[in-house]
Amino acid sequence: MTPTPCAVTLGSLHYDIVVAAPHRPVAGETVTGTAWRPVFGGKGGNQAAAVVAAGVPCRMVSAVGDDSFGPFLRQGLRRTGVDDTHVATLTGTGSGMSVAIMDAGGDYGAVIVSGANLAIDPAVLDGNALWQDATHLVLQNEIPEVLNLAAAMAARARGVITVLNAAPARDLSDAMAGAVDILVVNAGEAEALCAISVTSLQAAQAAAQALSARFGIVVVTAGGDGVAVAGQGGEYAEPGHAITLVSTHGAGDCFIGTMVAALVKGSDLSGAVAAANLAAAKHVSAPR
Repeated sequence: MTPTPCAVTLGSLHYDIVVAAPHRPVAGETVTGTAWRPVFGGKGGNQAAAVVAAGVPCRMVSAVGDDSFGPFLRQGLRRTGVDDTHVATLTGTGSGMSVAIMDAGGDYGAVIVSGANLAIDPAVLDGNALWQDATHLVLQNEIPEVLNLAAAMAARARGVITVLNAAPARDLSDAMAGAVDILVVNAGEAEALCAISVTSLQAAQAAAQALSARFGIVVVTAGGDGVAVAGQGGEYAEPGHAITLVSTHGAGDCFIGTMVAALVKGSDLSGAVAAANLAAAKHVSAPR
């Protein structure tokens, strides 16, 4: 039987409380919201689910607490088809959670409490079963860099390509930069890493070029303006799709998952980025 290629995602799981409000509060302000709902989340979980939604198997490496949020998060993975075999339940530890405030314009701000995501056991990365038939590893910045680096090194030793979504933005060590094959950042994250203000597709291209000197292949998403790619001799930009914005929540995770799934299936980078750009546009224009 021909092996089925898959992806591995190491990252966060969050019980998200999403609040709808006319606008996000400023310091000292109380805003009356209109609704709230619990949502399965965490960049790691969302990106793993997006990989599966795009037609590729994905294994999740993470941890949840022994609280009431833990089963909800594990069920969320299983419901979306993500393999949760390598997700640990930690005794005496709270699961990761967040509160996101969605404004009337479709933008949001969030606060996360990492909980069990900070206590993922790196020993899980040594298991051969985790890496069987894996071609790509997906990482984000909602877990400690030491764990991301260990995973990237384990992946490289096995010939697995590492994709880092450097979100939320933070300083990255030279060792981490050297272990990444493809870096994906949005406008704000790109500016934090290279001090270029990404206010247009042209600026996104400049940021991608600047970051590629350190990270190799770099993908900079610029919201409705589109996406820019630089590195390994290739530089190009793809404009955004005309849509009616409903909500930007989860757009970046949709982009990452779709791009990685396309790469696992054998697409070249330009085709994978084009598929991800279209999927993200559909995501932000769909009612949820």
